Amino acid sequence: MFALNTSEVEISTFLLIGIPGLEHVHIWISIPICFMYLLAILGNCTILFVIRTESSLHEPMYYFLSMLALSDLGLSFSSLPSMMRIFLFNAMEISVDACIAQEFFIHGFTDMESSVLLIMSFDRFLAIRNPLRYSSILTSSRVLHIGLTFAIKSILLVLPLPFTLKRLQYCNKRLLSHSYCLHQDVMKLACSDNRVNFYYGLFVALCMMSDSVFIAVSYVFILKTVLGIASHGERLKALNTCVSHICAVLIFYVPIITLATMHRFAKHKSPLAMILIADAFLLVPPLMNPIVYCVKTRQIRVKVLEKLSLKSK
Repeated sequence: MFALNTSEVEISTFLLIGIPGLEHVHIWISIPICFMYLLAILGNCTILFVIRTESSLHEPMYYFLSMLALSDLGLSFSSLPSMMRIFLFNAMEISVDACIAQEFFIHGFTDMESSVLLIMSFDRFLAIRNPLRYSSILTSSRVLHIGLTFAIKSILLVLPLPFTLKRLQYCNKRLLSHSYCLHQDVMKLACSDNRVNFYYGLFVALCMMSDSVFIAVSYVFILKTVLGIASHGERLKALNTCVSHICAVLIFYVPIITLATMHRFAKHKSPLAMILIADAFLLVPPLMNPIVYCVKTRQIRVKVLEKLSLKSK
């Protein structure tokens, strides 16, 4: 147990961090960051609007894509306030309550995105394995139930995190490691016993990483199914339907795995590299997912271009 020293004063605010050594150019760095946020929000809103208004896109694959877009919007809006305050106004302080609220939303939408990527891998397997029964198995109501189930799962999984952080006492140490609040970052600043936070945080991380394992397993079955197709052209066609999803998986998991590897194995890790990768983790997936799906999915690309051409007339 940690004993709280009576000479230590409990703090009410934390200090976030921008890019060390470049504080004097934060205002210039804010320009590309603002542009990335704007593109991410516009891109995901466009995806949602097109799928909502086009009846031809009312299919399971596009419903799941809508869920991915909602998760990306949630991630963007969760980190946007603190990132903008740091890079636009050099305002590093954040209250303990605001920090705890932010980490809840960031972890919640991160787990939600991980869950959606898992559902989409199952969707791709089903579409390739049973193309004739695909629509009858994944009906609209079933897709809605699956989405709601995983959304509730994500909320319930991260719901204890803010309560376990709130019960801790924070003294003297105020400096966080990123431009936004994360559970593992906040709990390290506590001067009281944080073992519950450590073990539950580890459990949440393992649950999220288990999604990546199941995604990998689903692609083993997809590959096995594709190799059983006689026609070479049909094999390529089946694999091509998975390209967008594979890109989304790599965009989401590569920064997470890179950060975890650097934390665990890098002896002389660069703080700058850690911060840039951590920022990329929240900035890049919401930005790139709409671009990838518009470029690689013909139906989405055609409908988006149709909407743009109608507006330009």
